[in-house]
Formats: sequence, structure tokens, C-alpha cells
Amino acid sequence: MTNLLPEMAEIWQQTLNWQPNVQQQAQFQRLYELILEGNRQLNLTRITDPQEFWEKHLWDSLRGIAPLLSANFSPDSPALIDIGTGAGFPGIPVIITVPNCTINLLDSTRKKISFIDNILTELALANAKTLVGRAEEIGHHPQHRQAYDIALIRAVGPASVCAEYTLPLLKQGGLAIIYRGNWTEDETTALQNAVKELGGAIESIEQFTTPLSHSIRHCVYLRKVGTTPVQFPRAIGVPTQKPL
Repeated sequence: MTNLLPEMAEIWQQTLNWQPNVQQQAQFQRLYELILEGNRQLNLTRITDPQEFWEKHLWDSLRGIAPLLSANFSPDSPALIDIGTGAGFPGIPVIITVPNCTINLLDSTRKKISFIDNILTELALANAKTLVGRAEEIGHHPQHRQAYDIALIRAVGPASVCAEYTLPLLKQGGLAIIYRGNWTEDETTALQNAVKELGGAIESIEQFTTPLSHSIRHCVYLRKVGTTPVQFPRAIGVPTQKPL
């Protein structure tokens, strides 16, 4: 018995004004099967139920990049990085959905990256590449610093830590998208100071409700408006121990 993902065409259309074509739906399905297989060896996700997988891994990944799904987004072929991609979220659903972008999937766990390499081959996702490393290191790497139009990061620690990981990697005018569950006014205040120090500005904070379980989620959008001072990101471990 194969686990079939729900198609949810109507919900996609209503919530994101977009829906997957036949090929994308097939890629989502295959991604789901590969994650279930990989879960036996690697603890990739506790989310294995088809409906829950659709909502928390597919829909949630794409809700964050809603601006990219509307045709008015420039540049035409944005360069993305997904920091701490884990089992490939949000990065893999994003590259399936926005085929004209390129994406680097970064994780510090080599086993997870090997697993993702296999997925990229299986799904023939030529525009995605993987990278083993830490955000604190690659943020100083000339090949990656100020190299991206969009940086994605799904909830790791305080938002100011996410800002310190993402903003150094962005080109001038680039966008960091931080995926969160809950969000408070206090977090906005704390984030404002950190972002300013890193050469960014809070562009918007969006609250939304997931379509099936009606959970509240947030996406924080940071715009790179200045230059990130050369000392950021700080050394491995420092951003999490001493958030800005």
C-alpha cells in the first residue's frame, strides 16, 4: 500500500493562488515516499501522515515564498539558499515549485546532505545543490557572502540568530524569510535592534493559519538594506549563546 498525498488543488488555489501541475504533484509524491524510506535510517521527520506531511512540509514551505509564486517577483532567476535544510524543507518544495531559481541546501549533518543528494537525483532537480557546513562559516566565504537573492531559514532558535545567519549571505536588496510558529511583539522589538546592526530591516511579519489543522504560523521577512559589518556572522556557537 503506497501512501498517497492529498492533491488539495482547491486549497492551493485559494491560499496561494497557485497549484501544482501534474509533474510537480508527482515530484511531491515521490519526495514523500523517499522521506518515508529515509526515515527508517535517519530520523528526518516525525511527520509521516500524508495530510500532515502535505500541510506541515509542503504547504508550509511554499506559504513562506508566496511572493515568489506571484509573477511580479524579480529577479527572473533568483539565487536561493536554505539554511539548516534538514530533510530538505523548505528548499526542496521551493525548487520543485519555482523551477527558474537556483538553490543551495545547507546543512551541517553530512548524512542528511547525502540523503538529499539522492532525492535531487531521483527527482531530477538540476537547479539544486547541496552544501555541508555551518552558517557561521559560509557567511564569511567569498563564494557565498552577499551571493544570494533569498535566504530561507526554518525556525532555529531566536529570530535574531536567524537574522545573523541569513543577512550576511544576501545581496543588497535581498530577502531573508524566517519561518516561525508563534510570534510575539517582544520578539519584534528584540529583532529590530539585531537586524539594524546586521544591515537589514524588518519588511513584514505575516501571520497566517494553516489550512487543515488551523494552527497559527508566522513568516518574518527581512530586507538587506545596507552592508553587513565584516565581523558577522560571529564564530560557530556564538550567535546562539549570545544572541544580538
